[in-house]
Amino acid sequence: MAVTEGYGQDEYIVSNGVRLHYVTQGEGPLMLMLHGFPEFWYSWRHQLLEFSKDFKVVALDLRGYNDSDKPQNMSAYVMSEFVEDVKGVIQGLGYERCILVGHDWGGAIAWNFAYTYPEMVERLIVLNLPHPAKFAQGFRTPQQLLRSSYIFFFQLPWVPEFLLQLSDYQAIEKAFTGMAVDKSAFTQADLEAYKDAAAKRGALTAMLNYYRNVIQQRLLSEDWSILEVPTLMIWGENDTALGKELTYGTEAYVKNFQIKYIPNCSHWVQQEQPQLVNQYMREFLASSF
Repeated sequence: MAVTEGYGQDEYIVSNGVRLHYVTQGEGPLMLMLHGFPEFWYSWRHQLLEFSKDFKVVALDLRGYNDSDKPQNMSAYVMSEFVEDVKGVIQGLGYERCILVGHDWGGAIAWNFAYTYPEMVERLIVLNLPHPAKFAQGFRTPQQLLRSSYIFFFQLPWVPEFLLQLSDYQAIEKAFTGMAVDKSAFTQADLEAYKDAAAKRGALTAMLNYYRNVIQQRLLSEDWSILEVPTLMIWGENDTALGKELTYGTEAYVKNFQIKYIPNCSHWVQQEQPQLVNQYMREFLASSF
């Protein structure tokens, strides 16, 4: 059975010079979803089913992931390219703007896209990825540096790829089961899907290249203006990679800002607590600013 069965249609689109894969379901205004590491479109399976009732939901495979193109040059994995990928997808689908939803790396891209093209974002929803200014501030504290130590490990050539694929990609499985509070949120079939995606030729290096360019990127800048786009942040409180304190003070950077904390929930918030995440998203989308 194809992993897409029951979730939507497989489609491809060429954007910013790369061929990107996505799964889509529903009709109406565009809701574009951007996943994180080490995931792919499948991390939005619970939201695809829920929001396709009212929207054209598009869950993208970011460049380098799963069935999207995997450029070989490390220079292809920089924020400016990711932002242009998103712009091209929105326009290529025939829309002028969207509701943009991002988690983890997808959240970082969503923040940057909203700043670069605010007129193309009707609402912004970010899950377990702090505002870039707050992330930069946190990166200067010992506790967050310790939580982010894996980023420094990922800077090494070939060694991370070698270790991630050992024992049938056991490290990919452990990323989910090791961090999740509710281990039952991930079936063995879910874990196999993530391992299969990571095992595709060129995928591991592409996925890691996001991190290998992070030190040089604007992600670590604190110089950000006030974002005018109405924004919801949803945060699983038991995130072992990103501390809850990174969310404090976000309202100083976002004019219309809401935050919803979910206790007893890990970094994988939309998969571990999908009903609550969907509820908070719906309430936010129904609210007026």
